[in-house]
Amino acid sequence: MPIPVDLRLEARWIVPVEPEGVLEQHALLIDGGRIVALVPTATAERDYVARERVALPTHVLLPGLVNGHTHAAMTLLRGIADDTSLKVWLEQHIWPLEARFLSPEFVHDGTLIAAGEMLLGGVTCCADQYFFPDAAARAYRQSGMRAFLGLPVLDFPTPYAADAQAYLQAGLAVRDAWKHEPRLVFALAPHAPYTVSDASWEKIVVYARQLDLPIQTHLQETRSELDQSLQSHAMSPLARLDRLGATGSNFIAVHAVHLLDSDMDLLATQGCQVVHCPTSNLKLASGLAPVAALQARGINVALGSDGAASNNRLDLFAEMRLASLLAKVVTGDAAALPAASALHMATLGGAVALGLEASIGSLRPGKQADAISVNLADFQHLPCYDPRSHLVHVAGRDQVSDVWIGGERLVQSGMLSSLDAADLAARARLWQDRLQTG
Repeated sequence: MPIPVDLRLEARWIVPVEPEGVLEQHALLIDGGRIVALVPTATAERDYVARERVALPTHVLLPGLVNGHTHAAMTLLRGIADDTSLKVWLEQHIWPLEARFLSPEFVHDGTLIAAGEMLLGGVTCCADQYFFPDAAARAYRQSGMRAFLGLPVLDFPTPYAADAQAYLQAGLAVRDAWKHEPRLVFALAPHAPYTVSDASWEKIVVYARQLDLPIQTHLQETRSELDQSLQSHAMSPLARLDRLGATGSNFIAVHAVHLLDSDMDLLATQGCQVVHCPTSNLKLASGLAPVAALQARGINVALGSDGAASNNRLDLFAEMRLASLLAKVVTGDAAALPAASALHMATLGGAVALGLEASIGSLRPGKQADAISVNLADFQHLPCYDPRSHLVHVAGRDQVSDVWIGGERLVQSGMLSSLDAADLAARARLWQDRLQTG
């Protein structure tokens, strides 16, 4: 007798990521928000009966993309300080604007806009690191998207908190209030080694160990950060954090552009995670991360967009292509970071970095049913010999047709289901007026 399930998705191609490879004329069976089976279409027809069936005859079905690092609310600062270095960008533009306009309302609206953008681009989970995480949590719940919320820590005051202890207290209160929300998880997110003192890092490490929380931080994004640390501490920022006990499998290093060989060895030995943000690194002239060298040491590398203020898109398709091309140039090896590897970084690699690989990142039975479909029907996407190559080098986020999170359809035929696009545009225009008029 056929097994009843909630949903059957059948596609021209399915790229499950785990295991590797491409399946043709298969179906994904979903029940109760989880993947039940991935089988040939004929087997699905024979063995299962679905309450809803979605046919995707010209599409690739794949896991939802995982954005390993962003500052979602900074969509409201998109393009406001282009063509400057990181130090100037932060100190002369971003931090002064945040001091004037940062508020729970700013964070909620900016995050909601970002969630809509990411969903339309096939991103089903993101690691978000910004102020007022309670407001961000409300936005993510409204959107239906998964989020890994980094609780920010700095040594200097902002409208959110006065000092490191106040940041920790405020952040952990948010975590306690939202810890039962099924699509949210939390981490401690000290901004960077150069903005957080040893004493504050020691407190962060204690809380992280006691509460089993990951630590995500910006690390060695610029050459000057590395040089200043070598001069002030006689060691790299990573070595300093390792001395303070911060490293380990739950340590997520964002950017990791300027690394000594000893840093890469340390990341490998400690089993740390790295998030590569190629567009942001290029736009701020920060440098080219040694992705191939990291992967050669067995280090998991995920992909992130960074915030829209330094990218200026939240587009994992663009990051996949750029990461693949840059790796080839950096190494002088055209075989470095092939399309399948770039796709892994944007899906299962991201899930591993965030500690979520047991539930998302691949289309494996038992996992949450987070999936997206990409339509390759148009002539400019044909012929297609390997859909993995097309996903990285041909198609873009505009070809994402449908998005499911936990079996719930949040994008249908390229349109948001959980959010109102006109409302998001109105919120963006309102904030633009506020920022421009002061």
